[in-house]
Amino acid sequence: MELGNKMIAVVGRMWRTNVMRFGVYDKVLPNETTPSRIVPDHILKPEYVTLSSANKTPKAPEIKDNIQIKGMKESCSLAASILNSLHTFIKPGVTTDDIDELVHTLTVEAGAYPSPLHYKGFPKSVCTSVNNVAVHGIPDLRPLLDGDIINVDITVFFKQYHGDCSKTFFVGNVDDKGKHLVSVTEECLNLAIKCCGPNVPFCEIGTTIYRHAKKNRLTVLPAFVGHGIGQYFHGPPDIFHTLNRYPGLMKPGMTFTIEPVLSHGNENTVLLEDGWTIVTEDGARTAQMEHTVLITDDGAEILTK
Repeated sequence: MELGNKMIAVVGRMWRTNVMRFGVYDKVLPNETTPSRIVPDHILKPEYVTLSSANKTPKAPEIKDNIQIKGMKESCSLAASILNSLHTFIKPGVTTDDIDELVHTLTVEAGAYPSPLHYKGFPKSVCTSVNNVAVHGIPDLRPLLDGDIINVDITVFFKQYHGDCSKTFFVGNVDDKGKHLVSVTEECLNLAIKCCGPNVPFCEIGTTIYRHAKKNRLTVLPAFVGHGIGQYFHGPPDIFHTLNRYPGLMKPGMTFTIEPVLSHGNENTVLLEDGWTIVTEDGARTAQMEHTVLITDDGAEILTK
């Protein structure tokens, strides 16, 4: 959806003011895109697409049995494989719509459904968030530029289970501030996973991420949380990435995502008129990293590695 010329001018002035503070990069707004892609009839679809079954989201964090864990491992392995295939594909000149097409094709060819497609009306098969877009960027026809950073968030619905992961990629030659932002975000995710295990409070994840981000003079965007996942796309527990008092302890058999979003600027974000794209208020870049993890008897296993 187009933004008014007056709004674009105001936002443009604000962003140009901060360019030296946050590094050297292009600020993006939603662009023209293509229609939603088609999923063949034989592909099993989640209930929010078919509306043929009741919502399976549990009211409390689910402790999965061995059969459910096996299903999660298969879906997460597929999601990770598709995400890893993008390393050589993402480069200057490629559009985010090209990324959507590739992810969609690989997902369908594997016999899976791209979970974002038609989830609460989302029009595409993957989320692509470039530079100042924090989350839920809709793939479009803007070519990626040398120096961009882009988060690609992939979720697949495979054999009745969702697998979810994301990574922020470099496009060509990225400036030092951008490299530092991405590196620290990945460190935050890894440290958060290391702190997980039986009887660890969920809130410990946020404390760990917050402290490492602050140490590196970066800001955690508090509006975005991880989530429980399984035969449902999103469910309990909520995984906050900053200081919080969310109740409850991790137990073996639980699966959830950890997906911190970090920025050079302040924590405020703006939802654009398309109803999905969320950008930073001050135009700062963001980076996000995400894994789905399983709590085990002695720690945590990364299912999307």
